[in-house]
Amino acid sequence: MLAQVRLRLERQPLPVYGQAADFTLTNQNGQAVSLSNLLGHVWVADIIFTRCPGPCRRMTQRMKEIETSLPTSSQARLVTLTTDPDYDTPQVLKSYSEKSNADPNRWTFLTGPQKEISKLATESLKLAAQSKDPKERESPNDLFVHSTIFVVIDKKGQLRRVLETEGEGIDPKHMTRDAIASIRKLEREP
Repeated sequence: MLAQVRLRLERQPLPVYGQAADFTLTNQNGQAVSLSNLLGHVWVADIIFTRCPGPCRRMTQRMKEIETSLPTSSQARLVTLTTDPDYDTPQVLKSYSEKSNADPNRWTFLTGPQKEISKLATESLKLAAQSKDPKERESPNDLFVHSTIFVVIDKKGQLRRVLETEGEGIDPKHMTRDAIASIRKLEREP
């Protein structure tokens, strides 16, 4: 019975939660990137900051697991936004991406004006990010509270899947399998 339910769910299309608005940000190589660069590709996005003392390293490791698990035939992209653009310049993001062994042909790290990042993150991708009150910081680098989810965007720029990466009962291997299954499903769509 459970196998039949799972098969039926796999055959159903993923719901559309919203459309990503156009944006122009700067990648780790100092190049402008906009929504038009991602259209035609399924992509997974998250939001971190490089000097994060909390979950950002684990999120980057999980994104790396997705990158490593993608078939070579996949045209999927990975997109990491920074919530700390004043510090996370293209040079800082390039260093961070290299330390993470990110494939620059597949994985883009984006920075830019705080207003533009916030608009893309919160309004389009449903990723939350907020400065932390200095009185509540546990360390000098405890600067932001932000989402620990990944979102999967289809080839048309539509938000189609939300994946939890942190929390009780979250199995990183299961999350990676779900991400890959979602990517492959969306890659088969016209």
